[in-house]
Amino acid sequence: MSHDTSPVIDIFFHVQGQRVPVDHGYALYGAISRILEKQTAWLHAADNVGLHPLRGRYDGAGKLLLGDRARFGLRLPASVIPAVLPLAGKRLDLNGDTLRVGTTTTAALVPTVVLYAHVVTTKHGDDEARFDAEIQRQLDGLDIKGKPQRGPRRIVAIKDKKVVGHSLLVSELTAEESIRLQEQGLGGRRKMGCGVFVEWKG
Repeated sequence: MSHDTSPVIDIFFHVQGQRVPVDHGYALYGAISRILEKQTAWLHAADNVGLHPLRGRYDGAGKLLLGDRARFGLRLPASVIPAVLPLAGKRLDLNGDTLRVGTTTTAALVPTVVLYAHVVTTKHGDDEARFDAEIQRQLDGLDIKGKPQRGPRRIVAIKDKKVVGHSLLVSELTAEESIRLQEQGLGGRRKMGCGVFVEWKG
């Protein structure tokens, strides 16, 4: 599937639920996988899928409180949409917090001059100089001349490990570069919500 030539899009799944852990990317990916792997074992091997985690209001105790419009998203080739639609109507268990998946909406990628990722992880992400060098290497590999700006250090839980990353802003992008960065992302663990870029709204 990494050679899929169909356009990359975002598909959002509206959910009902009260709360999820603030750091829920790995748990959400696991819950999604448990549903979809019953259909076919493609997701684990896919390298062209990114996750938009849920947003909510921090309750001060490690949880996000979800509102009426809560949703998560998957960024993937349009041809893969039928493979993820079985999520609709299912229950997802995120370490004891339950979500009921409802309706879906899709959105095309839109070029913007400045893109932002909440967290990007690389090898040696705890070394800022090596992180910066690796980000520049990946941008060069994508032929993207935009300017990266490393933000605050962030720690995400992957299985039983703590992985160090940083938020990242990339500015001065051309339309083509902006779409390419949204399609490809940076760093690893995109299916767990890392390295997925969205429009920067300041």
